[in-house]
Amino acid sequence: MIKKEFLEQSILATMLEENYLILDSQLKPDMFYGQYHRQLFALMQQLANEGHPVDYLTLSARFEQIEAIGISYVTELMRFANAEKFDDYVLLLREIWRERQKGQILFQAAEGDWAIPQIIERLDHTQLEGNRTDTTITQTLVAMDNRPWEEVETPGLIIPHIKDLELLIDGFRPGELTIIAARPSMGKTDVMNNLALYAGWQGHLPIIFSLEMSKTILLDRLIATTGQYSRLKMRDPKQYFSEEQKKNWIQVLERVNKSSIEIDDRSSLTIPQIRSQARRIIRQNENKTPIILIDYLQIIQADRDEEYAAIAMSKISRALKQMAKEFNCPVICLSQLNRNVESRGNKRPLMSDLRDSGSIEQDADVIILLYRNSYYDREETNTPDALELIVAKNRNGPTGTAMAHYNKKTGHIWTRER
Repeated sequence: MIKKEFLEQSILATMLEENYLILDSQLKPDMFYGQYHRQLFALMQQLANEGHPVDYLTLSARFEQIEAIGISYVTELMRFANAEKFDDYVLLLREIWRERQKGQILFQAAEGDWAIPQIIERLDHTQLEGNRTDTTITQTLVAMDNRPWEEVETPGLIIPHIKDLELLIDGFRPGELTIIAARPSMGKTDVMNNLALYAGWQGHLPIIFSLEMSKTILLDRLIATTGQYSRLKMRDPKQYFSEEQKKNWIQVLERVNKSSIEIDDRSSLTIPQIRSQARRIIRQNENKTPIILIDYLQIIQADRDEEYAAIAMSKISRALKQMAKEFNCPVICLSQLNRNVESRGNKRPLMSDLRDSGSIEQDADVIILLYRNSYYDREETNTPDALELIVAKNRNGPTGTAMAHYNKKTGHIWTRER
C-alpha cells in the first residue's frame, strides 16, 4: 500500500509542474492528511485563484504563510512529481479522505446519539463531496426552446472528409469512442492519417498516439498522403522524385504542418500515460477541439497483474470511453481483427472478428470495419482500390457501408463518386 505521505507529496509536486491541476482536481485542503500539506495546498489554491503562476518564486513571496513548512521543502517535493499517475493518486487520496470522514461521522454519531437518517445523510454528503454533478434538466430544456427553427449544430463535431461516411455517422462526436478495425495491411493507419490530416485542416487538434510506428515513419506517411507521393519513392526522394515533385516539396511540408497534428510515438504506453499526455496537449491548445487517435488497441500496455487478454482489453476499452467523456472529445482507436475472417468464403469482417474483443463492442459508440476486395484478389488491378468502411455499429445512427477510393501507394483516401 502506498504511503499517505508519498501520495500527497506526488500530488502536490505534479501540481507544481502542471498548475492547471490545482483547480481542475477539485481537491480541498482538508482532504490532505498532513498538516503541512494542507497548508501548502491552501496557498497553492490561493495563488491559482488569483491568477498567479504557482512555483518556487511565488511561494517564496508568501514565505510567512508557509514558514513552518520551509521553502526548501518545496524544492524537495519536485522529485516526487508523476503526471502519469496523478489521476490514480487523486482518486486514492479521495478514498482515504472519505474513510477518515466516515470514521469521524460514526464517532460523532455514537457520541451524539444521532438518528439513522442523520447518519445516512452525512455519509451520503461525504460520498458526493468533490464530485457534484448538476442533475437538473430545466435549464437544458429551456436552451432547446428554439430548436425546431434553428440550424442543427453539434459543438465539437468533427466531419470526416469521406462523404459516404459522413452520411452514416454525421461525424466524430465529443465523448464518443470509435473503433476502426481491420486485418493487417488493410489500410487502418492510412485511414487514421487521413482523418487526422483533414481534422487538422478543419481547425481541430489531432493527437496521435503511435504505439507501433516511429514519428519519422508516420510523418513520411503523412507527407506521402498529402503530396500524393509514392511511399517507395519517399525512401530516396533525390533519386526518384520528379522535378515537379521536388518543386512542390516545401509546400507539401507546410500543408502537413498546417494540420497541427501532435504525435507521441512512445511504445508500450498505458492508459494513464496516454491520458496525462493528452491532457497536457489539450491544455496548451485550449482554443481547438481535440481528437485523439491511437494506433492501436492491442498494444496499449495493460495492467501487469492482468493475465487474460480479453479482460485486459475490456478494461482498456472502458478506459478509452471514459477518456472520451472526460476530455469531451472524439477518441478513435485502431484495432486488429482475429484470423476467423480468413477461414470464411465471404471475408468481409464482422464485429465478432474483433481480436480479444472483451467489451469493445459494448464500450464503442461506433465500430468501423475496413475491407478491400483487392487484398484477397491479387489479380484485381483496380487503381485506385475500392475501400469499404463498414459501419457495423452506430449507437446514434444507421449502420451501412461507406465507399471510398484508396491509393495504397500514397496512402491517400478520398470520396468515391457514385
